[in-house]
Parts: sequence; C-alpha cells; structure tokens
Amino acid sequence: MVKNLVEKGHTVTVWNRTRERADALKKELKVTVAATPQQLAVGSDFVLMCVSDTPDVEAVLFGDEGVAAGVQSGATVVDLSTISPSAAKRFAAKLAEDGVGFLAAPVSSGRAGAAKGTLSIMVGGEVAPFDRARPVLAAIGSRITHIGPSGSGQMTKLMNQVLVVVNMLAVGEALLLGRAANLDLRKAVEAVEAGAAGSWMLSQRAPQAISGYWKPGFTIDLQQKDLRLVLESAEVERVKAAGISMSAEERNGVWAALLDELCNVEVEEEEIREMDVEAALEKVSAASEAVEAKSEFVAAASQVVFDHLSHVLDPEEREALSAELEEVG
Repeated sequence: MVKNLVEKGHTVTVWNRTRERADALKKELKVTVAATPQQLAVGSDFVLMCVSDTPDVEAVLFGDEGVAAGVQSGATVVDLSTISPSAAKRFAAKLAEDGVGFLAAPVSSGRAGAAKGTLSIMVGGEVAPFDRARPVLAAIGSRITHIGPSGSGQMTKLMNQVLVVVNMLAVGEALLLGRAANLDLRKAVEAVEAGAAGSWMLSQRAPQAISGYWKPGFTIDLQQKDLRLVLESAEVERVKAAGISMSAEERNGVWAALLDELCNVEVEEEEIREMDVEAALEKVSAASEAVEAKSEFVAAASQVVFDHLSHVLDPEEREALSAELEEVG
C-alpha cells in the first residue's frame, strides 16, 4: 500500500510497531520514518493505519504518543483494519471532538490486492472526510464504496468474512466428499463451477487445494478474530449466525486434521483443546521428523498450534512457547 501511494505521487511518512519494517520501506521507497504515531500525525493531512485488532487500533490512536496526540484539526484518520463496528463509532466520536475526521474503511482482496492497488475498500463515516480521502484511497484500491455512517463499513467487512469463511468451508467439504468417492476432482470442479454452485472461491481455491498448494495467504488467528467479531455483532443485532458458529466450533478439528493429514501425526481433537506447551512442542517436533521435506507444512502446523495456544496461555507461557518454536526452527 505504501508503494502504491508513493508511485501515485503522495508524500508519505511511515511508522510501524516493528521498526525494521519501517526502515525497510525507507530503504526501498525513500519514505520518511517517524519515531512515534504522534510524530507521524503532526502536519499530516491523512493518517492511514492497518493493524490487527480493535485494541491495537485504540492503542495506536489514543495510547502514549498516539495519533490523537499529534493529529491536527481538519485532518482525516482512515483505519483500514477490521475491528468492532461499535468501537469504530466510538473512535469517530472521540476524534470528532478535536475536529478530526475518522473513516473506518476495512479492506478486502488480500495481499495480492494490496500489491496491485486493487483493494476493495468498504468505508463508513461522514461524507465530507470521505470525499477528501477518496483520491488517497484510489491509490490503493479500485473499488471504493461509501457504505454509510461510521461502523457501517466494518459491518460490511464482517458480511464479507461470513461469505468467505462459509464459502471456503463448503468448497472444502465438497472436495473431501469427491475425494472419498475417488472422483477426478479437477473434472468435478469444472463440471459444477459454471452452474449455480460456481463461485470465486471454488474457481480460485479448489485448484490450489487439489494440487497441494498450501502456502498461507492469511493467518488463522486473524480469521478467528474476524469470526469472533461476526459472532459478537450477530449477538448485538439478534441475528443467528449458524454457519459462522459452526466454523468457530470446528476450528479444533481443523487443527487436529492439519497435523494428522499434512504431517502424519495423529492428534485427537480433544487433545488439541487440552494441549499444553510441552505437548505442543512434542507434536511439532514429531511433525518435523515425520516430514522433513515438507518444511512449509511443518511451519504452518507450528504456527497453527502457537496461534491457538496464544489465546489460552498467560503471557509468560506464550513467550516461552514462542522462544522454543524459534529455537527448533
């Protein structure tokens, strides 16, 4: 996204929680690196941010030396993260007190869309800051839609995630059924994709699964975060989200299947739920020995276990597990 902004003639200053990433952009694109979000915001007409979750956005905006401490009246903050719709409304109201516009504008189309400048951007916020920010957003996205007031862009992104996750679940189950029946999966997909069962997910992801291409394009922990936001919003709106509830409940089975199918390590679903640090490391070690040649699969399995455990362990245990995973590679 930074590269596309620079190529479109915008003067860009960057900041990253991992300083090395910002320095790499400085070296490659000759952009200025700020020491803090506050320093970055001073004198900036637009502040674009994209981080992991709601608490991260709040920390970058309102934490010590955050954006809010430096941003000037009349500037516009654009948050490209996927966060809670209710939090987006709260952030907008808080910044408005100082005359700062706020657009919650989550994006879709993944890394490929970010690289090509073809992101789909779903914008929620006041019309005036949206009109001001549109030329900037046009540098990183090809479909820019003003959905409505603050929070509506985030709710639209959650709709997007429902469609993505449930569609992918359907594709996966269909392929499993076909494989169990010894069908030629390529012919089967070709036969059904032109009809009512066709979708982008089927046409793009099914061939990858069939050919054994498992390089990740999005992390499981972020996907689970998005599903949590969907379920929280569905509860607020009193909407039943049966498909997403099932997807969230099935995640332990997915982890067990990943280690079993790709790494030849048998793991029971219940065992994943109860797995502690030592057991996790044993499974990762066994997976490494079993399929040394499939290093990408082993790395994926390791990351899945770590992502899961990072949500149930205390900070010291998480740090210990992370250090051990780095040590064993």
